Amino acid sequence: MSIIILKTLVNAPIEQCFDLARSIDLHVHSMKNENEEAIAGCTSGLIGINETVTWKAKHLGFYFTMTSRISEMKIPVYFIDEMVKGPFKRLRHQHIFAPKGQKTEMTDIFEFSAPFGWLGVIVEKIFLKSYMKRLLLNRNKTIQEEANKY
Repeated sequence: MSIIILKTLVNAPIEQCFDLARSIDLHVHSMKNENEEAIAGCTSGLIGINETVTWKAKHLGFYFTMTSRISEMKIPVYFIDEMVKGPFKRLRHQHIFAPKGQKTEMTDIFEFSAPFGWLGVIVEKIFLKSYMKRLLLNRNKTIQEEANKY
C-alpha cells in the first residue's frame, strides 16, 4: 500500500475550500488532460455523504472507470471518498480542512494499493505513486486558482 500526504495552503475560507474540493465540476476541470468525466451517480454540483460518482478517464493510455462513495463527512472539516469499484485493489482519500488565519490548510491523505500482487507493488513504487501525486498536486493547484477568483 502507498500513502501520499499533501498539505496545501489556500487563500480562502474553510467553507469555500471544502465545497471546491467536493465539486464534481471542478474535479472534471482539473482532470481535463486525462479526459476525465463523471458518467454516473452525482455527475455535477457538490457531492454529499453516501453519494457515489462513477468516473471515466484516460490514464497511461488506457480508459478506466472507477466508482467512489463519500463514506464520511463532517462539514466543513473533512470528508472521505473510497473506491467501491475500479482498477485499484484499494483506494481511500481523506480530505481534511483547517483554518489558518484568513486561509485554509487542506490536507490530503491518499492511500491506495495496486492490484496484481507483488507486480502491483513494484509498479506502485516505481511509477504509480509519483503519477498519483502529480494528479493530486494538479487538482490542488486548480482549487487554489478557483479560490482566488472570489
